[in-house]
Amino acid sequence: MNLITSTGRNLSRTCPTSRVSLQRCIRQSSTLLSKVDDRPLAGIKVVDLTRVLAGPLATMMLSDLGADVIKIETPKHGDDTRTWLPPSATFPKDGSYPRPDLPPESAYFLQANRNKRSLTLNLKSDKGKEVIQKLVRDADVLVENYVPGKLDQFGLSYEQVREINPKLVYCSITGYGSTGPYSKFPGYDVVIEAEAGLMHITGEKGGTPVKVGVAVTDILTGHYAHSGVLAALIKRGKTGKGSRVEVSLFESQIASLVNIGANYLISGKEATRWGTSHPSIVPYQVFPTSNSFIMVSAGNDTQWSILCSPTALDKREWINDERFAKNQKRVENRDELIRLIEDAMKERTTEEWCKRFKGKGPINNIAQTFAHPQAIARQVVEEIQHPRAGKIRLAAAATSFDGEKPTLYRPPPYLGQHTHEILEELGYNEGDIIKMEQGGVV
Repeated sequence: MNLITSTGRNLSRTCPTSRVSLQRCIRQSSTLLSKVDDRPLAGIKVVDLTRVLAGPLATMMLSDLGADVIKIETPKHGDDTRTWLPPSATFPKDGSYPRPDLPPESAYFLQANRNKRSLTLNLKSDKGKEVIQKLVRDADVLVENYVPGKLDQFGLSYEQVREINPKLVYCSITGYGSTGPYSKFPGYDVVIEAEAGLMHITGEKGGTPVKVGVAVTDILTGHYAHSGVLAALIKRGKTGKGSRVEVSLFESQIASLVNIGANYLISGKEATRWGTSHPSIVPYQVFPTSNSFIMVSAGNDTQWSILCSPTALDKREWINDERFAKNQKRVENRDELIRLIEDAMKERTTEEWCKRFKGKGPINNIAQTFAHPQAIARQVVEEIQHPRAGKIRLAAAATSFDGEKPTLYRPPPYLGQHTHEILEELGYNEGDIIKMEQGGVV
């Protein structure tokens, strides 16, 4: 059964093998793909040579905006995160999913690769190099996160591809940048967190350094890469010329130290760990209640007055107390004030305080986060039919346009899901593709 959409896509190649599941997937794919044309990056083609998190996150955000992101993966294993399981999505009980030889779809991979197409390609083969050069010739953006110099052997360095496509926006994501004594080292989020200052300021005061609960350096770098590509596309619209965009985990993390970095550069004062507290704002930390914990922040003197009011802490005498009236004084008298607030907070449960604080401040776990009434109202979770895993739920895009979020229009691809489709778009016929498969090219 074949079905070609108005965009020329053969959806039967990308959907499950059973007739019922195939028809359901085709209906959903046709409907969702029709919503892409009015997105900001509709018509932009991105060659995605990234894996793990920073690069895939950057290209996923481009795909959210409507770009056609073609994820290039090694034929047998693909992106490293495909094997980072458990947890993984479960397979439909009716056995209708394709490629039973592949491992389950890992949760890690699914969250960072929505809306993309997957092409398996052996870049070391001559035919693989031919295919990638055809893709690059017609692409608008190439994003890669190889160690500097590695792509030269495949004919994919910036200098090499610029000869093929001078209008290409070429984005390199590295661990430490393309120059300097560390340029040839691979980058890992947790290592960069340590080397670039973040781990030094994370953890309880006087305690051991700890990493952040998510790979925040990768995430920050992905956002810097994403904005760099968008800026380069705007520049190309003005000049007609492509650009090279370069971001690194190391520099992204240093730039993201923001006020902590500025404090050192301006005053020479070394930072320390503060736990949930703030070096320049009091109160700003987690406090124990009678049954758990709650986060309290008074970022300015007006908020401090509200916190002391009868509807909150009911400590009106603190508002005009010269030790606490101004934030600078509260910082100077931090220890004394924190003891007083701790004593007050222990008088009620977290639930009672949340009622007084109008629902704000609880330390939610992940289940509570997704069940939060604001999360539900803002539709932070989307559901989509995956050809191997059935219905899956993913965190939605965080940016809205004209009051609407860019909804999912294509599930994260299984390995090589769109190989035939993309090769056909490049002009290869069925016989050519079979030869490539037999030769280990795809």
